[in-house]
Amino acid sequence: MAVLVWVAEGTWPACIDAAAQWAPPTSEVVLLVTEGTHGADAAHTAFAGMLGRGRPERDPGARIAAMGAAATEEMLEAAAGRLGRASTARTLSGRPERALVEAAAAAELLVLARDGELERLGPHSLGPVTRFVVDHAPCPILLVWPRRPTTTALPPPPPGPPPSRP
Repeated sequence: MAVLVWVAEGTWPACIDAAAQWAPPTSEVVLLVTEGTHGADAAHTAFAGMLGRGRPERDPGARIAAMGAAATEEMLEAAAGRLGRASTARTLSGRPERALVEAAAAAELLVLARDGELERLGPHSLGPVTRFVVDHAPCPILLVWPRRPTTTALPPPPPGPPPSRP
C-alpha cells in the first residue's frame, strides 16, 4: 500500500508537508502528477488557425509542451527534496479526476489540496477535479489547505425562522 500525493502547481508544498507529517514511515510515497498539455494544444490550434499549417517548424505547440514538461520535472524534483524521504514519481494520463480516482484504488491514503476559491471557507474552495476526487476516491483522503484561511472567511449564518403570524 502506498500514500499518494497529488503534486499540482500552486498546492504541492502543502501536500508534501502533510505527507511528511502523516504518512506512516513504512509506507511508499508516490508523487502523482497529471499529464497536461500546458497550453500546447491551444497554441498549436491558434497557430494553425491564424497562420496555416504549412510551417510546422514555427508551430509553438512543441516548444510549449517541452517547457511544460521541464516545469513539471522541476516541480517533482522540488517536491521530492521537500519531502525528505524516498519517493517515486508517477505521471497519470487521461482525465485528471478519473486518473486520480483510479490510482487511489490501491492506496492507503491520498493527499491533495483545496484548489478552488481559497479566500473563503466552504465548498467553493474545491475546484472541479478535486471535488470529483473527494466524492469518488475509494481510499481515505487527507485534504489540506494550501495556506491557512481565517475564520472571518466563514459564510454568514442562515436566516432565522420566519416571524410567526398572530
